[in-house]
Amino acid sequence: MKAFALLGRRGTPEAAALAKEIRERYPDRVVKAEKHLAEALGWPPPDSDRALIAGADLVIVLGGDGTLIRAARLAAGRPIPILGINLGSLGFMTEVSRAELFPALEQVVAGQYKIDARMKLSCRLTRAGKLMVEDEVLNDVVLNKGALARIAAHETTIDEEYVTTYYSDGVVLATPTGSTAYSMSAGGPIVHPALDCIIITPICPHALTQGPVVIPPDRVIRIELKSETADVYLTLDGQAGHALRSGDRIEIQRSPSRVHLIRNPSQGYFRVLRQKLHWGER
Repeated sequence: MKAFALLGRRGTPEAAALAKEIRERYPDRVVKAEKHLAEALGWPPPDSDRALIAGADLVIVLGGDGTLIRAARLAAGRPIPILGINLGSLGFMTEVSRAELFPALEQVVAGQYKIDARMKLSCRLTRAGKLMVEDEVLNDVVLNKGALARIAAHETTIDEEYVTTYYSDGVVLATPTGSTAYSMSAGGPIVHPALDCIIITPICPHALTQGPVVIPPDRVIRIELKSETADVYLTLDGQAGHALRSGDRIEIQRSPSRVHLIRNPSQGYFRVLRQKLHWGER
């Protein structure tokens, strides 16, 4: 690892302070930092967010899961390792604590680390046959209503086979990584991230028998919005939102690229579940 790129939680002085420490310890390796960290380091900001990742062979995230998801989006399919340092409140994917930062970084520099290659989903939004949005997510694709308390009709097919029409507040399509996020809050299952699959979880469905389903990763899911309501949105990883119209079609399938997260050897998956989500407590 010869070139580090630093991303930090915005508005967090601790992230800027840690960026300075990393630069001091590895002056020849830290090559780029996003704008607010670059200002703290006295550097010019990168030309763009994409330019931040270009040329780096390690991304260090100083923040929480939202910052890590942002780093994964900036990587845009590049198999660049991401080391997540938790400065947030939950930190389910940013497994390394502040105290473990430099011991973990020493191991990474020495090449002593393991990678979790996490599945992503690709998403395409078409309107009247025209491609409106094409993007990828690490956690989830969400169709959800806005402020108006009206259920919407989501006609769903898998590999062109009609499945059902969800009359619901929305639908979450999640990866195993995203199974512990919105999908779980909506009643979806926890799925180990070593698996590849797609979880479909309706949000407050009108039919109580329409529970979540888990399908193989090589299927293509299409959802067409059949309602006339003008208050439905498509949200990608909680980072990008798009207003939907009746007749819009959303196509979801497994992405050919993956997100490469550096594992914390002292944190197993179920230990993270117990610590972060209090899973299994009575």
